[in-house]
Amino acid sequence: MRKTIFTVTLCVWFFASGLAWGHDARISNVIVTNTRDDLILYFKVEGCFTKDLEQAILNGVPTTFTFLISLDQVRNFWKDKNLASLQIHHTVKYNSMKNEFLITCSENTDRQIVVHSLSDAKSIMAEVENLRIAKLESLKKNHRYQVRIKAELSKITLPFNLHYVFRFFLFLWDFETDWYTTDFMY
Repeated sequence: MRKTIFTVTLCVWFFASGLAWGHDARISNVIVTNTRDDLILYFKVEGCFTKDLEQAILNGVPTTFTFLISLDQVRNFWKDKNLASLQIHHTVKYNSMKNEFLITCSENTDRQIVVHSLSDAKSIMAEVENLRIAKLESLKKNHRYQVRIKAELSKITLPFNLHYVFRFFLFLWDFETDWYTTDFMY
């Protein structure tokens, strides 16, 4: 009987702790605008850094955010037409010897940015600015379009199959946002 109570209590604790560890990462501050030639997107991810994720970064674990972006032409009574699908990555790696964060953003042709504070690194990791989604010539006037955005923390890979050993602990800093959708007319 004690074994059963202990097992049930342990299961409830793990389930409840999993809910407590879930955090409210979400896409915000979305701006869809244009230049003379291109459709441009700005957005930010809020609530994506937990204490465990920050500690993993400070311990030198390379961390990658993946952003999925989709542009569709909305068509009534017909399947929406996909005009662009993008996948971009922001990766941060902390060098404790130099006390610097090296951030690589794939939308900027993998240009590397060096900052010296965690708050600056978090800001760069969570923001996408001036992202060219499509050429304006591919859009038709007076038609509805939809931009969808999703962010996720790429799964952390450990060497020598250690991810099998530490599987329970790796989920503690995984996140994935819901799809954020915004419609506009061109």
